[in-house]
Amino acid sequence: MSAPAAAVPSAGRLRSLLPGLALSTAIALLATFLRNASGLAALNPVVVALVLGVALRAAIGPLPLLRPGIAFAVRPVLRAAIVLLGLQVTLGQLLGIGAGALGLAAASVALTLPFTIWLGRQIGVEAPLAQLIGTGTAICGASAIVAANQVARGREEDVAYALAVITLCGTAAMLIYPLLGGPLGLDARAYGLWAGASVHEVVQAVGAAAAGGPVATEVGTVAKLARVVLLAPAVLALGFWVGRGGPGEGPGGGPAGGPVKAPVPWFAFGFLALVALGSTGLVPPAAVAASRWLVPLMLAASVAGLGLSTDIRALRMRGAKPLLLGVAASLFISALALIGVALLP
Repeated sequence: MSAPAAAVPSAGRLRSLLPGLALSTAIALLATFLRNASGLAALNPVVVALVLGVALRAAIGPLPLLRPGIAFAVRPVLRAAIVLLGLQVTLGQLLGIGAGALGLAAASVALTLPFTIWLGRQIGVEAPLAQLIGTGTAICGASAIVAANQVARGREEDVAYALAVITLCGTAAMLIYPLLGGPLGLDARAYGLWAGASVHEVVQAVGAAAAGGPVATEVGTVAKLARVVLLAPAVLALGFWVGRGGPGEGPGGGPAGGPVKAPVPWFAFGFLALVALGSTGLVPPAAVAASRWLVPLMLAASVAGLGLSTDIRALRMRGAKPLLLGVAASLFISALALIGVALLP
């Protein structure tokens, strides 16, 4: 009699997840369709899913029936997507652009994230929101923001605001960089490396680099992937920072009150494990191709869940300071990468 009784909670749990998870997935599919129908590769379905989720929440209000499934989309689905992202990067790709270029990509992440957290504290941006903007700027935009929030523990409105800021700044960079490559005297390789080491989203970085031709596209893509690989170490480091409270601040942006318990981002280790596995050549190409389709859909479903949990009135209350922080962080990483490109042989 014990086995059937034990199965009842599992069935009940599944039924409770279905409404919110189904709605989040439907929004993700719609966002993907809208991107594909528009023909605009730079129209990130993750951001479209966020907009649709926020708009639907504003129209229908919070629905308790949706909460379990939305929470499942925001955490387990997101973590699985980040792990699968590891299949899309190999060590061979990274080593192909040289040690100097890899060092520049690493420096872009290692310096931009703490700079953004520090500047956020100076201008009065709450610590979790500054951490999310810094991670999105330093690494890979939307994917980094939703992954970093597993340890930053920001509110839904923090994630939504950070996504909006990163999308705006990254899109601006994609449009402005091609206008600056010539006046700055950058050859194709240097221009591609600059774009890959500093532009936010993968598609934005590749789009910016593509303006410099095939060589710039290849170098920019691999440099960007090098920053993506640093997602796992950066999240681990951020978790350690949050756990210690950070100098002069505690989690949530308040005064430091001593160490706190931060969650261990096990998904980061899964990400690194799949990078290592993919580098062996044992992963079938069909599996890698499937991950390129599945990961954006899973991320979009997760962010749709965030949108469905976001109160737009609370979003408006954040003010303009986080936007200014995002612009400053974008200018910082752009200047840092440009200096690095100039110093490389």
